[in-house]
Amino acid sequence: MSAQLEHVNVTVSDLDRAIALLDDLFDWKLRWRGASIYGGETAHVGGAESYLALYRHHDQEAAKQSTYHVTGGLNHVGVVVDDLDAVEQRVKDYGLKPRSHADYEPGRRFYFEDWDGVEYEVISYA
Repeated sequence: MSAQLEHVNVTVSDLDRAIALLDDLFDWKLRWRGASIYGGETAHVGGAESYLALYRHHDQEAAKQSTYHVTGGLNHVGVVVDDLDAVEQRVKDYGLKPRSHADYEPGRRFYFEDWDGVEYEVISYA
């Protein structure tokens, strides 16, 4: 049996801003965008075989109350890149703050949170 992760779905407050960030940081592309559950809108951003589904609820006050009625919260999204230093600079250029840098086998990494508190771990094995 073989399995691979296809996507993770996170709620964001500004769909266009989130799409632009992921495209710029990771060179991901918009795969699909359209209407979604609860009157919201979803965009799939990523590569050919996997993506991050970005969901924006139409009512931002309601969206603050529940992320599909939370129990198992999302801790972070891990993304492997070729050039860690270049991505870190792009993160800073967006006004976001890289932190928790580590250099241990099998690679280097840092973390940052986007404007909605979604935490990303950026890793390089190069």
